[in-house]
Amino acid sequence: MKKLFYYKTEIGQIGIAEEDGYITDVVFGNDVLQGAEMAETRLLKKAYGQIDEYLLGIRKAFDLPLLVEGTEFQEKVWKELENIPYGETRTYAQIAEAVGKPKAVRAIGAANNRNALPIFIPCHRVVGSNGSLTGYSGGLEAKRKLLEIEAKGSGR
Repeated sequence: MKKLFYYKTEIGQIGIAEEDGYITDVVFGNDVLQGAEMAETRLLKKAYGQIDEYLLGIRKAFDLPLLVEGTEFQEKVWKELENIPYGETRTYAQIAEAVGKPKAVRAIGAANNRNALPIFIPCHRVVGSNGSLTGYSGGLEAKRKLLEIEAKGSGR
């Protein structure tokens, strides 16, 4: 059974879930996960600690067991998101090109939307073709703050 616990952060309240020793979900605000039990585990504390360090600009990469579940295409997109360096962004078109589907820009957006592990799998690093901020499960303000934190931490 999934365990879910909420933490207050500088980008708002986030919930982190784990199951069987893997981080499985990150939710924003008061979003709930059906069937999850409210409980804080050692792994959830560790995950929150890493997010806290990230938000403070101390941590640039996460070291956690993540479990992602999606279609083969979604998982390929999420793997590509993990290749975007800290402090940099890519457009949806660049991600589509990188996964070998240059015309699948909308499908890239849909895969980003299905990312159950935002922050850990950095879909916030994907922007519109003109550099504009586009949809994010935590809201555009959270996305802007995440990108600002990374810009400061990368020396840009």
